[in-house]
Amino acid sequence: MPRLDRRRGRSPGGRAPGKNGRHALVGLLRQAVFSRLAGYEDVNDAERLRRDPAMRWVAGDRAVQEAAASVSQMGRFETEWLSRPEDLAALADLPGRWIDCVHGRRPPRIVVLDMDSSESPTHGGQEGSAYNGHFGCDCYHPLFVFNQFGDLERYTLWPSNVHSADGWRAVLEPVVARYRGKVACLYFRADAAFAGPEVYEFLEAAGMRYAIRLAANRMLQENIAFLLRRPAGRAPHEVRRYRASFSYRAGLWTEACRVVAKVEWHPGELLPRVGFIVTNLTRPMESVAAFYNHRGTAEQQIKEGKAAVRWTRLSCCSFAADAVRLQLHALTYDLGTFLRTLAMPEGGSGRH
Repeated sequence: MPRLDRRRGRSPGGRAPGKNGRHALVGLLRQAVFSRLAGYEDVNDAERLRRDPAMRWVAGDRAVQEAAASVSQMGRFETEWLSRPEDLAALADLPGRWIDCVHGRRPPRIVVLDMDSSESPTHGGQEGSAYNGHFGCDCYHPLFVFNQFGDLERYTLWPSNVHSADGWRAVLEPVVARYRGKVACLYFRADAAFAGPEVYEFLEAAGMRYAIRLAANRMLQENIAFLLRRPAGRAPHEVRRYRASFSYRAGLWTEACRVVAKVEWHPGELLPRVGFIVTNLTRPMESVAAFYNHRGTAEQQIKEGKAAVRWTRLSCCSFAADAVRLQLHALTYDLGTFLRTLAMPEGGSGRH
């Protein structure tokens, strides 16, 4: 928030620097985030919350004795001030700064980054809204990066008509730069949308270890043809799992990479479930598969963000204003994660 104060040099009401009539910018941000944490995600809720004793203490300054920001003040703060490019960029850096403060207390030795995209349904003529065939609705297409503790490292909002991996570097690179030289090892996991040579080359250059799902094709299946034949004899009553590891180079790749194949025969199913993982890990095949399977926690964290802090409630007409709302919802998600993992006793849901 001090960055926002310095950038503006004036207030929405044209009064003292960093003030909106009676409210400092940091107080407005606190009110926006803690309102969402309490389950009030709409600006209209400020009419009731501004006189709530707890919210007045959260906003601080003169709000303690009088009242927190009104609906109109919060509306201008979120849709006019924070939607400006320089302020939105400063807001996007806040999660990383918060996470660095948390890690300052308990520095992690390794960090695992999971990248995934999702959908945020839109309604009416919202700017940047379009139909997405994969999700089957009109929506936005946000991109997220989580760490293994459940913290949301960075995120951005994209229109619906872009590929899931579009803009991956702009989201991932600042996160990688923050951890450079601070942790012993940095890992990356993602689904098949991010399986491209430019991603591998970036991760290799950054000295990172990765496991990324690879879409199946004929050449990959030929390498494991011996595992795709149905086992002889009576069908088993338990799942049978097989692994294979081989080198593979697609047409656009500059060099061959290691690929680990997962083949599972399930009772009652005629064909096997097959998956491929491209990786630079040197660990055994079973360990690589187990490591990648934990990527599913990122999908659960996205679902948690949708259900707990309702970050799909992006109802503004302006795309920039909706991007601000997503940033504020995501800050709320991180704050809730910190409270859960730091405040709870060791052995519960805390981080170790």
